[in-house]
Amino acid sequence: MSWSPCPDPTLGVPTTVDAIEMLIIPRAVDLGEMEVRRALPSTKRQMVGPFIFFDQMGPAEFLTNQGIDVRPHPHINLATVTYLFEGQIRHRDSLGTDLAIEPGAVNWMKAGRGIVHSERTNDERRRTGQRLFGIQTWVALPEGQEESDPGFVHHGAEALPVIEEGGMTARLIAGQAFGKRSPLATASETLYADVQLAPGASFTVEPSVTERALYTISGKVEVAGQSFAPAQLLVLRPGDQIVVRALTTARVMLFGGEPMEGPRWIWWNFVSSRKERIEQAQEEWRRGRFDTVPGDEAEFIPLPETNTKPRRAIGGVFYP
Repeated sequence: MSWSPCPDPTLGVPTTVDAIEMLIIPRAVDLGEMEVRRALPSTKRQMVGPFIFFDQMGPAEFLTNQGIDVRPHPHINLATVTYLFEGQIRHRDSLGTDLAIEPGAVNWMKAGRGIVHSERTNDERRRTGQRLFGIQTWVALPEGQEESDPGFVHHGAEALPVIEEGGMTARLIAGQAFGKRSPLATASETLYADVQLAPGASFTVEPSVTERALYTISGKVEVAGQSFAPAQLLVLRPGDQIVVRALTTARVMLFGGEPMEGPRWIWWNFVSSRKERIEQAQEEWRRGRFDTVPGDEAEFIPLPETNTKPRRAIGGVFYP
Protein backbone atom coordinates (compact mmCIF):
# COMPACT_ATOMS: atom_id res chain seq x y z
CA MET A 1 0.00 0.00 0.00
CA SER A 2 1.32 3.44 -0.91
CA TRP A 3 0.84 6.40 1.40
CA SER A 4 0.30 8.89 -1.43
CA PRO A 5 -2.73 9.28 -3.75
CA CYS A 6 -2.50 7.20 -6.90
CA PRO A 7 -5.55 7.97 -9.04
CA ASP A 8 -6.92 5.36 -11.41
CA PRO A 9 -6.40 5.85 -15.15
CA THR A 10 -9.09 7.84 -16.93
CA LEU A 11 -10.37 6.46 -20.22
CA GLY A 12 -9.12 8.59 -23.12
CA VAL A 13 -6.65 10.65 -21.05
CA PRO A 14 -3.11 9.44 -21.90
CA THR A 15 -1.40 11.29 -19.03
CA THR A 16 -3.26 9.20 -16.45
CA VAL A 17 -1.47 6.03 -17.60
CA ASP A 18 1.96 7.66 -17.77
CA ALA A 19 4.98 5.86 -16.37
CA ILE A 20 5.61 8.79 -14.04
CA GLU A 21 3.19 8.85 -11.13
CA MET A 22 4.46 12.10 -9.65
CA LEU A 23 7.07 14.82 -10.28
CA ILE A 24 8.58 16.57 -7.26
CA ILE A 25 10.77 19.66 -7.52
CA PRO A 26 12.95 19.82 -4.40
CA ARG A 27 12.87 22.92 -2.26
CA ALA A 28 16.03 24.79 -1.29
CA VAL A 29 16.94 24.67 2.41
CA ASP A 30 19.71 26.87 3.82
CA LEU A 31 21.68 25.00 6.48
CA GLY A 32 24.10 27.87 7.04
CA GLU A 33 27.30 26.34 5.70
CA MET A 34 25.67 25.29 2.44
CA GLU A 35 22.34 25.03 0.68
CA VAL A 36 20.68 21.67 0.13
CA ARG A 37 17.82 20.59 -2.13
CA ARG A 38 15.22 18.60 -0.18
CA ALA A 39 13.06 16.28 -2.28
CA LEU A 40 11.56 14.16 0.52
CA PRO A 41 9.45 14.59 2.50
CA SER A 42 7.34 16.95 0.38
CA THR A 43 3.81 18.28 0.37
CA LYS A 44 3.06 15.70 -2.32
CA ARG A 45 4.59 12.57 -0.83
CA GLN A 46 5.94 11.28 2.46
CA MET A 47 8.01 8.25 1.44
CA VAL A 48 9.20 6.20 -1.51
CA GLY A 49 9.60 2.70 -0.15
CA PRO A 50 11.37 3.23 3.20
CA PHE A 51 13.04 6.49 2.08
CA ILE A 52 11.52 9.34 4.11
CA PHE A 53 14.21 11.99 3.65
CA PHE A 54 16.21 12.78 0.51
CA ASP A 55 18.67 15.70 0.44
CA GLN A 56 21.06 16.75 -2.31
CA MET A 57 24.08 18.33 -0.59
CA GLY A 58 25.87 20.82 -2.82
CA PRO A 59 27.77 20.95 -5.03
CA ALA A 60 29.49 23.40 -2.69
CA GLU A 61 32.99 24.85 -2.84
CA PHE A 62 34.77 25.27 0.50
CA LEU A 63 37.85 27.45 0.42
CA THR A 64 40.89 27.27 2.72
CA ASN A 65 39.90 27.20 6.41
CA GLN A 66 36.28 26.49 5.52
CA GLY A 67 34.18 23.36 5.99
CA ILE A 68 31.06 21.89 7.53
CA ASP A 69 30.51 21.61 11.28
CA VAL A 70 27.33 19.71 12.02
CA ARG A 71 27.56 19.44 15.80
CA PRO A 72 26.44 16.29 17.66
CA HIS A 73 22.70 15.70 17.34
CA PRO A 74 20.38 12.72 17.96
CA HIS A 75 18.28 10.37 15.81
CA ILE A 76 15.75 7.67 16.67
CA ASN A 77 13.86 4.90 14.81
CA LEU A 78 15.56 5.44 11.43
CA ALA A 79 18.75 4.77 9.50
CA THR A 80 20.80 7.41 7.70
CA VAL A 81 22.64 6.72 4.45
CA THR A 82 25.36 9.16 3.34
CA TYR A 83 26.70 8.82 -0.21
CA LEU A 84 29.22 11.23 -1.73
CA PHE A 85 30.15 12.07 -5.32
CA GLU A 86 32.93 14.48 -4.30
CA GLY A 87 34.70 15.51 -1.11
CA GLN A 88 34.95 13.98 2.32
CA ILE A 89 33.05 14.15 5.63
CA ARG A 90 34.35 13.04 9.02
CA HIS A 91 31.65 11.00 10.76
CA ARG A 92 31.76 10.39 14.52
CA ASP A 93 29.00 8.84 16.62
CA SER A 94 28.09 7.73 20.13
CA LEU A 95 29.11 4.15 19.32
CA GLY A 96 32.71 5.34 19.01
CA THR A 97 32.79 5.29 15.20
CA ASP A 98 35.32 7.75 13.73
CA LEU A 99 35.43 7.43 9.95
CA ALA A 100 36.08 9.48 6.83
CA ILE A 101 33.12 9.20 4.43
CA GLU A 102 34.46 9.25 0.87
CA PRO A 103 32.97 9.11 -2.66
CA GLY A 104 31.42 5.82 -3.79
CA ALA A 105 31.27 4.27 -0.29
CA VAL A 106 28.06 3.49 1.58
CA ASN A 107 27.65 4.48 5.21
CA TRP A 108 24.57 3.10 6.98
CA MET A 109 23.95 4.45 10.49
CA LYS A 110 21.04 2.74 12.22
CA ALA A 111 19.68 4.90 15.01
CA GLY A 112 17.33 2.29 16.43
CA ARG A 113 16.42 3.32 19.98
CA GLY A 114 18.83 6.26 19.76
CA ILE A 115 22.18 7.45 18.46
CA VAL A 116 24.11 10.74 18.39
CA HIS A 117 26.53 11.74 15.63
CA SER A 118 28.45 14.68 14.20
CA GLU A 119 29.57 15.48 10.66
CA ARG A 120 32.55 17.76 10.15
CA THR A 121 35.33 18.63 7.75
CA ASN A 122 38.62 17.23 9.05
CA ASP A 123 41.67 19.42 9.64
CA GLU A 124 43.52 18.38 6.48
CA ARG A 125 40.58 19.14 4.17
CA ARG A 126 39.94 22.39 6.02
CA ARG A 127 43.52 23.50 5.32
CA THR A 128 43.34 22.69 1.61
CA GLY A 129 39.66 23.40 0.89
CA GLN A 130 37.41 21.01 -0.99
CA ARG A 131 34.35 20.61 -3.18
CA LEU A 132 31.52 18.71 -1.48
CA PHE A 133 28.69 17.01 -3.35
CA GLY A 134 26.50 14.11 -2.34
CA ILE A 135 23.18 12.69 -1.21
CA GLN A 136 21.98 12.13 2.34
CA THR A 137 18.90 10.02 2.93
CA TRP A 138 16.96 8.74 5.90
CA VAL A 139 15.31 5.33 5.78
CA ALA A 140 12.39 4.52 8.08
CA LEU A 141 12.77 1.30 10.05
CA PRO A 142 10.00 -1.31 10.24
CA GLU A 143 7.96 -0.99 13.44
CA GLY A 144 9.50 -4.14 14.88
CA GLN A 145 13.03 -2.75 14.48
CA GLU A 146 12.50 0.87 15.51
CA GLU A 147 13.82 0.22 19.05
CA SER A 148 16.65 -2.11 17.99
CA ASP A 149 20.27 -1.55 19.00
CA PRO A 150 22.00 1.30 17.16
CA GLY A 151 24.73 0.40 14.69
CA PHE A 152 27.03 1.68 11.97
CA VAL A 153 28.03 -0.20 8.80
CA HIS A 154 30.57 0.99 6.23
CA HIS A 155 31.27 -0.59 2.84
CA GLY A 156 34.03 1.02 0.78
CA ALA A 157 33.53 1.86 -2.89
CA GLU A 158 35.53 -1.23 -3.89
CA ALA A 159 33.06 -3.51 -2.05
CA LEU A 160 29.97 -2.35 -3.94
CA PRO A 161 28.99 -4.05 -7.22
CA VAL A 162 29.62 -1.95 -10.34
CA ILE A 163 27.73 -2.86 -13.51
CA GLU A 164 29.00 -1.60 -16.86
CA GLU A 165 26.86 -2.21 -19.91
CA GLY A 166 26.17 -0.32 -23.15
CA GLY A 167 27.24 3.11 -21.93
CA MET A 168 25.79 2.63 -18.43
CA THR A 169 27.88 2.43 -15.27
CA ALA A 170 25.86 1.67 -12.14
CA ARG A 171 27.10 1.33 -8.57
CA LEU A 172 24.68 -0.69 -6.45
CA ILE A 173 24.47 0.88 -3.00
CA ALA A 174 21.65 -1.23 -1.55
CA GLY A 175 19.37 -4.04 -2.67
CA GLN A 176 19.30 -5.99 -5.93
CA ALA A 177 19.40 -4.65 -9.50
CA PHE A 178 21.11 -5.28 -12.83
CA GLY A 179 21.70 -8.92 -11.83
CA LYS A 180 23.76 -8.02 -8.75
CA ARG A 181 23.13 -7.54 -5.02
CA SER A 182 24.78 -5.05 -2.67
CA PRO A 183 26.52 -6.42 0.44
CA LEU A 184 24.68 -3.86 2.58
CA ALA A 185 22.17 -5.52 4.91
CA THR A 186 19.10 -3.26 5.20
CA ALA A 187 16.18 -3.41 7.61
CA SER A 188 13.61 -3.89 4.83
CA GLU A 189 13.66 -4.52 1.09
CA THR A 190 15.49 -1.48 -0.27
CA LEU A 191 16.76 -0.39 -3.69
CA TYR A 192 19.45 2.26 -4.11
CA ALA A 193 21.83 2.76 -7.06
CA ASP A 194 24.03 5.46 -8.56
CA VAL A 195 23.66 5.28 -12.36
CA GLN A 196 25.85 7.17 -14.87
CA LEU A 197 24.96 7.22 -18.56
CA ALA A 198 26.79 8.17 -21.74
CA PRO A 199 24.79 10.19 -24.30
CA GLY A 200 22.18 7.89 -25.90
CA ALA A 201 22.69 5.09 -23.36
CA SER A 202 19.70 3.67 -21.53
CA PHE A 203 18.67 1.26 -18.79
CA THR A 204 15.42 -0.39 -17.72
CA VAL A 205 13.97 0.03 -14.25
CA GLU A 206 12.49 -3.34 -13.41
CA PRO A 207 9.47 -3.71 -11.09
CA SER A 208 11.59 -5.61 -8.55
CA VAL A 209 10.19 -3.53 -5.66
CA THR A 210 6.80 -1.90 -5.26
CA GLU A 211 7.86 1.76 -5.00
CA ARG A 212 10.61 3.27 -7.15
CA ALA A 213 11.87 6.74 -7.96
CA LEU A 214 14.59 8.51 -9.94
CA TYR A 215 16.43 11.63 -8.82
CA THR A 216 18.30 13.46 -11.56
CA ILE A 217 21.79 14.56 -10.55
CA SER A 218 23.27 15.91 -13.78
CA GLY A 219 22.58 16.05 -17.52
CA LYS A 220 19.23 15.38 -19.15
CA VAL A 221 17.30 12.11 -19.34
CA GLU A 222 14.19 10.99 -21.16
CA VAL A 223 11.51 8.91 -19.46
CA ALA A 224 8.22 8.01 -21.18
CA GLY A 225 8.86 10.57 -23.90
CA GLN A 226 9.49 13.46 -21.49
CA SER A 227 12.80 15.24 -20.85
CA PHE A 228 14.03 15.94 -17.33
CA ALA A 229 16.80 18.27 -16.17
CA PRO A 230 18.85 17.98 -12.94
CA ALA A 231 17.34 18.19 -9.45
CA GLN A 232 13.98 16.56 -10.18
CA LEU A 233 12.41 13.60 -8.38
CA LEU A 234 10.37 11.25 -10.55
CA VAL A 235 8.15 8.81 -8.65
CA LEU A 236 7.53 5.90 -11.03
CA ARG A 237 4.26 4.09 -11.45
CA PRO A 238 4.32 0.68 -9.69
CA GLY A 239 4.54 -2.48 -11.74
CA ASP A 240 5.88 -0.99 -15.00
CA GLN A 241 9.14 -1.67 -16.78
CA ILE A 242 10.42 1.85 -17.40
CA VAL A 243 13.23 2.83 -19.78
CA VAL A 244 15.51 5.74 -18.86
CA ARG A 245 17.54 7.17 -21.76
CA ALA A 246 20.29 9.79 -21.55
CA LEU A 247 19.93 12.80 -23.85
CA THR A 248 23.35 14.01 -22.68
CA THR A 249 25.96 12.61 -20.33
CA ALA A 250 23.78 12.08 -17.27
CA ARG A 251 23.68 10.78 -13.72
CA VAL A 252 20.63 9.65 -11.73
CA MET A 253 19.94 7.99 -8.40
CA LEU A 254 17.52 5.06 -8.55
CA PHE A 255 15.89 4.29 -5.21
CA GLY A 256 12.86 2.79 -3.50
CA GLY A 257 11.73 -0.43 -1.90
CA GLU A 258 8.77 -1.97 -0.17
CA PRO A 259 6.51 0.50 1.66
CA MET A 260 6.37 0.67 5.43
CA GLU A 261 3.39 -0.68 7.42
CA GLY A 262 2.07 2.87 7.79
CA PRO A 263 3.04 6.54 7.69
CA ARG A 264 5.58 8.04 10.07
CA TRP A 265 5.69 10.98 12.44
CA ILE A 266 8.65 13.29 11.97
CA TRP A 267 10.07 16.23 13.88
CA TRP A 268 13.58 17.70 13.67
CA ASN A 269 15.90 14.65 13.52
CA PHE A 270 13.37 12.18 14.90
CA VAL A 271 11.24 9.73 12.92
CA SER A 272 8.87 7.18 14.42
CA SER A 273 5.62 5.31 13.85
CA ARG A 274 4.51 6.62 17.27
CA LYS A 275 3.93 10.30 18.09
CA GLU A 276 4.57 9.72 21.78
CA ARG A 277 8.01 8.24 21.02
CA ILE A 278 9.10 11.50 19.39
CA GLU A 279 7.82 13.46 22.38
CA GLN A 280 9.83 11.13 24.63
CA ALA A 281 12.97 11.67 22.52
CA GLN A 282 12.50 15.45 22.75
CA GLU A 283 12.52 15.24 26.53
CA GLU A 284 15.50 12.85 26.60
CA TRP A 285 17.61 15.19 24.46
CA ARG A 286 16.52 18.22 26.49
CA ARG A 287 17.62 16.49 29.70
CA GLY A 288 20.92 15.15 28.29
CA ARG A 289 19.96 11.48 28.45
CA PHE A 290 21.44 10.45 25.08
CA ASP A 291 25.00 9.13 24.87
CA THR A 292 27.74 11.56 23.84
CA VAL A 293 30.14 11.35 20.88
CA PRO A 294 33.65 10.37 22.05
CA GLY A 295 36.11 13.10 21.10
CA ASP A 296 33.31 15.53 20.21
CA GLU A 297 31.64 16.17 23.55
CA ALA A 298 32.21 19.91 23.83
CA GLU A 299 29.38 20.98 21.51
CA PHE A 300 25.88 19.85 20.61
CA ILE A 301 22.82 21.14 18.76
CA PRO A 302 20.19 22.22 21.31
CA LEU A 303 16.64 20.99 21.01
CA PRO A 304 14.63 23.52 18.98
CA GLU A 305 12.06 25.10 21.24
CA THR A 306 9.66 26.12 18.47
CA ASN A 307 7.29 23.90 16.49
CA THR A 308 7.68 21.16 19.08
CA LYS A 309 4.50 19.34 18.11
CA PRO A 310 5.25 16.27 15.94
CA ARG A 311 3.19 15.72 12.82
CA ARG A 312 3.13 13.27 9.97
CA ALA A 313 5.79 14.16 7.42
CA ILE A 314 3.52 15.56 4.74
CA GLY A 315 4.76 19.14 5.03
CA GLY A 316 8.44 18.41 5.53
CA VAL A 317 11.09 18.18 8.20
CA PHE A 318 11.26 20.98 10.71
CA TYR A 319 14.53 22.87 11.11
CA PRO A 320 13.38 25.80 13.30
